[in-house]
Amino acid sequence: MSIYQRLTSSTYFIAEMSANHAGSIDNALEIVRAAKKAGANCLKLQTYTADTLTIDCDNEYFIIKGGLWDGYKLYDLYKEASTPWEWHQAIKDECERLEMDFLSTPFDNTAVDFLEDLGIEFYKIASFELVDTPLIKYVASKGKPVIISCGMGSIEEIQDAIDVCFKQGNSKIVLLKCTSEYPADPVDMNLATIADMQNRFKVPIGLSDHSMGTVAAVVAVSQGACVIEKHFCLDRAMKNPDSEFSMEPDEFRNMVTECKKAAEIRGQINYDLTDKEKASTVFKRSIFAIKDIKKGEPFTLENIRSIRPGYGIAPKNLESLINTSATQNYTIGQPISDKEILS
Repeated sequence: MSIYQRLTSSTYFIAEMSANHAGSIDNALEIVRAAKKAGANCLKLQTYTADTLTIDCDNEYFIIKGGLWDGYKLYDLYKEASTPWEWHQAIKDECERLEMDFLSTPFDNTAVDFLEDLGIEFYKIASFELVDTPLIKYVASKGKPVIISCGMGSIEEIQDAIDVCFKQGNSKIVLLKCTSEYPADPVDMNLATIADMQNRFKVPIGLSDHSMGTVAAVVAVSQGACVIEKHFCLDRAMKNPDSEFSMEPDEFRNMVTECKKAAEIRGQINYDLTDKEKASTVFKRSIFAIKDIKKGEPFTLENIRSIRPGYGIAPKNLESLINTSATQNYTIGQPISDKEILS
């Protein structure tokens, strides 16, 4: 099965390491192992340096105001949060050893080239890079599946990103509904948008979830999301720029279990009866004699009724039977025969 088929054929779980390694390669490798045990299909990194993301400048434009990283200079935040490029091969090797997919988000062309040399199978575009169509064009030109996070994206910006991929002959796209808050407030998530995205953009849709807990992921799967991405850590007590809104292993494992249940419950569009339902049809309502009725006697609301069980003719025939004559004798509790509507 191709990576794109794995992404879109059932619920696919991505554990996002981000800064949760807290500066330790040993932590990073342990995160891979813990993510595998927790049920993740894939471990994701972010491939950047502070210099590929921004410049070392401390004027007001480069200072974060409000939120989890209030007061941080962008350059310093990215320097602290980045995953050293020299770790990538070891992390990818550990993923492969555990039969787990490896994914990363590049933030410039040099990162794409680096990941190509590493043998990456697919790419992720971050929400903040949704508007960077030159980067998306370069990624799409590699002909590999592209997961695009749509946080903060307008309809036009999302469509622009899709169009850039299509122009490169790459239609292997998955969009992720995302609320770019850290952590995301559930009231702001509006996951009903997932169904609209499916109808509007005609590509598979998933969720990049920055909220706490499992509820949003379960709701997303019930809306048809095929990919769930969550920030993953060993322990939120291990402080780093992403720890406050990351899932611990037991929480991730529980999310995987609950999402799989949600996917099973959602199922497919189907109006057929299950075998167990067929066995229960005998308890549906039907028309019965509630008094003894002699052949030739008219049916009335006093001698027939729609009641359970379902051995008689359907209740929709009740009105048409009234004042017609019985073609046979009935005793109380006997189902009315379908001969009465055929005569």
